[in-house]
Amino acid sequence: MRSVTLFVLLFLISTLAFSQSKYRRVVAKRGDGVNTLLYHNGLTPSRHLRQFQQLNRANLTKRNGLIIGRTYLLPRPTPRATSSARTAPATRAATSHGISTTPMLPAKLFGPTYGPVPVRDRALRGAVYYLSPGHAGPDPGAIGQYGTYKLAEDEYAYDVTIRLARVLMEHGATVYMMVQDPNDGIRDESVLKMDYDELTYPQQRIPLSQLGRLRQRMTQVNQLYARHKGAYQRLLSLHVDSRSAGQNIDVFFYHHQNSQAGLRLAKNIHKVFTARYKRAQPTRPYSGNVSIRSSLYEVRTSHAPAVFMELGNIRNSKDQRRFVVADNRQALANWIYEGLLADYTGR
Repeated sequence: MRSVTLFVLLFLISTLAFSQSKYRRVVAKRGDGVNTLLYHNGLTPSRHLRQFQQLNRANLTKRNGLIIGRTYLLPRPTPRATSSARTAPATRAATSHGISTTPMLPAKLFGPTYGPVPVRDRALRGAVYYLSPGHAGPDPGAIGQYGTYKLAEDEYAYDVTIRLARVLMEHGATVYMMVQDPNDGIRDESVLKMDYDELTYPQQRIPLSQLGRLRQRMTQVNQLYARHKGAYQRLLSLHVDSRSAGQNIDVFFYHHQNSQAGLRLAKNIHKVFTARYKRAQPTRPYSGNVSIRSSLYEVRTSHAPAVFMELGNIRNSKDQRRFVVADNRQALANWIYEGLLADYTGR
């Protein structure tokens, strides 16, 4: 009798192991949420969320969240999901309101590791984003001291922004990088080397004058805005702050006082950051907030609703970890994407 029972148990264990082996496995990284984890693996929450929760019930938090470092089983994709996870054409972006847009961001802009960009779904189809990383060219922006190295604001703002561009394109959005570095791509190093070869879209040398740089950039944004008339369009400007080295700050969001769409967008992104911080650092309150800053040039002159973001203090040692760890830079991009998706689908 005991031998029969043992045989049955071994059979059940082997059957369970075999059934689990048929599923792909993925490790949750800092900044991942269930939805983004599914999206980044060619799956959509509307079709796969319930199965994902059933497969991974023992490894989820009480609120069905992910635990960093845990391995999760991915549901098998449906034929529809499989066909949507294809590489984006290098020559043409999605169309918006019948208007054929300019070419997609070239694969070389993301570097050899991250290009080309696979289109995993069309969740953001019809959305047009103008991404504007702070400073660049002759102006590196704020400088932080990191041991014997110097950290430049424009390099870290650019890396988060180009990561965000890639995520948005994965979900069918039309994306314009208003500043482009011809050779950096997405970088996973801790210390990002400073250079001065960035260009303003489409291929313009960046002037030394701060006002000249902003005018150059916003002229392009507003011309593109007119071209995409009638589409859902948003501008995001990403910066890294510089304050007292002892001041640890959170991510702040600014909008124009007369822009209800800008306010809603800022609130949607802020809501994601608040939830993510609460889960990642439950003992530390998140103090980042949404406020009016109509005097900011990009916020004031953009025809598209705009949000200006300060991602942290580049001179503070705790905030520096937010930037020098590549996974943290990707987390910032993922969280911004989640807020953008919420804003777009909830419009």
